[in-house]
Amino acid sequence: MSGLILTLKRELKVPLDASIISPTNLAGKTMDEVKNLELWEGNKKVKINEIFHVEGENKEDLTIKLVGDFSKARGLGFKMSEGKLIIDGNAGLRLGEKMNGGLIKVNGNAGSWVGSEMTGGIIEIEGNAGDFIGAGYRGGRKGMKGGKIIVKGNCGAEAGAWMINGIIKVYGNAGIFPGIHMKGGTIFIKGNCEGRAGAEMKDGKIVILGFLPSVLPSFDIDDIKDSVKVEEEKISGPFYLFTGDLNEDGIGKLYVSINSNPQLKFWEEFLERVI
Repeated sequence: MSGLILTLKRELKVPLDASIISPTNLAGKTMDEVKNLELWEGNKKVKINEIFHVEGENKEDLTIKLVGDFSKARGLGFKMSEGKLIIDGNAGLRLGEKMNGGLIKVNGNAGSWVGSEMTGGIIEIEGNAGDFIGAGYRGGRKGMKGGKIIVKGNCGAEAGAWMINGIIKVYGNAGIFPGIHMKGGTIFIKGNCEGRAGAEMKDGKIVILGFLPSVLPSFDIDDIKDSVKVEEEKISGPFYLFTGDLNEDGIGKLYVSINSNPQLKFWEEFLERVI
């Protein structure tokens, strides 16, 4: 692989502020400049070459490969706008924070707040992700505005909180409150969901193929659909289509698999009344 390869020299024992490590920030720098960049490890400043073996070549169209366990590294890919960041191991909190372009790929698991406030680019996680993927921060009301987050495993609570636009795809299971305060975009959950999907959403689309314990009473049932489109892919149903959250005068769409959720059949009675 052409590009930079940063391999951990030792296990990270305390949090590492790794927000300077992105193709956008490192492209064009000499190898000596890269090695002498400083970052915070706990309450101490250290140089990159004190933590990493640095090898390869630095190009304008940069690919960075990180090798090791980065569970304690925070902010990798911060404000990234170009290039590729490949993490051959686990990633920590705030991966791809405020990202607006390029590709981040994690060959392990990732922590919470993946893609927080991102506006573009793609983040792919082969394993599991923590809470608040594509979400806004506590006290803030701005979730992801664009781009795509793909989680091959499971994710935690509040995926897509305050989401404005973009795509989140979870191929495993999702925690409680996906799409809470959602204003736009699409969340696709292939597995099961712990519940309360779309709470206080105003707009956007949530598709759940697996088990959902219940639908919030502040949603209306609108229709039964044979399929639903996620990006350019047609997902076969059938699906119950709900709209809400009515508490927020919301027009969001919640598609829930009929075959995976026989406990929701009672909703069909309300649908018949509407028809």
